[in-house]
Amino acid sequence: QVQLVESGGGLVQAGGSLRLSCAASGRTFSNYVTGWFRQPPGAEREFVASIRWSGGSSSIADSVKGRFTISRDNAKNTMYLEMNSLKPDDTAVYYCAATYTVGIPTTTRGYTYWGQGTQVTVSS
Repeated sequence: QVQLVESGGGLVQAGGSLRLSCAASGRTFSNYVTGWFRQPPGAEREFVASIRWSGGSSSIADSVKGRFTISRDNAKNTMYLEMNSLKPDDTAVYYCAATYTVGIPTTTRGYTYWGQGTQVTVSS
């Protein structure tokens, strides 16, 4: 079983930065893909970014490209989402997800395991 725990959310002013962490446990993640999704108030969960633990190839949503960076530390079994130039539209619950698959899924259906989420609120 895979456990995912997010941290690092909070309240920040527009233009500010936050770094989210996702600590993964339960197995070796060398052949896994992990990703970040977010769910704004009253909206569906949407893809933000994902990364393969082996090789480090990644995918990132156009809406955050140039502002958000995804990375992972294999030794710590931890994935990160560095968020810069935050906007009020980035306000959402951010979820960490993981799956064992080929490729880099960008939909919620592509992921098997989910964390509980961490709230990010960006004030204007």
